[in-house]
Amino acid sequence: MSTATTSTEETSRRDFLYISTGAVAAVGAVSVVWPLISQMSPDASTLALASTEVDLTSIPVGQIVTVKWRGKPVFIRRRTPEEIKAAQDVDVSSLRDPQADSTRVQKPEWLIVVGICTHLGCIPLGKQGDYDGWFCPCHGSVYDTSGRIRKGPAPRNLDVPPYAFLTDTKVKIG
Repeated sequence: MSTATTSTEETSRRDFLYISTGAVAAVGAVSVVWPLISQMSPDASTLALASTEVDLTSIPVGQIVTVKWRGKPVFIRRRTPEEIKAAQDVDVSSLRDPQADSTRVQKPEWLIVVGICTHLGCIPLGKQGDYDGWFCPCHGSVYDTSGRIRKGPAPRNLDVPPYAFLTDTKVKIG
């Protein structure tokens, strides 16, 4: 019987050594791999640019304000009732990139678009062009008061960034 007892004790010691060796190896592997994985995460300054909050109270009706989000200009336009009506009355089927004004805005008074021409990445000028929207002087793209392409070589409308109204007077972009 003493042989059976010795064999069981050796087995349990061997099992303990295997488990403790495996645990030490796993901890060692994690301690080597963790810094490699964590260095792939975005920098804190990049995360800070992920969103921006804008107070809308200082923007008068009819004005366009440019803010920076992720290193890109974003146009915030407080549209007049006439600009809203003109944007809503457009026959969407006649547009190159058909989008209704209601799908581009959350509140009709506020239009928020990325201020980069979709042709070659220029910065369009506000309140210019045939439709009183934006005009890109580099190649002649013309956008309306909803940021939709109306003339010129640009293939699509100005992009609408993800945004949400935090209050009636504050918007968070990103």
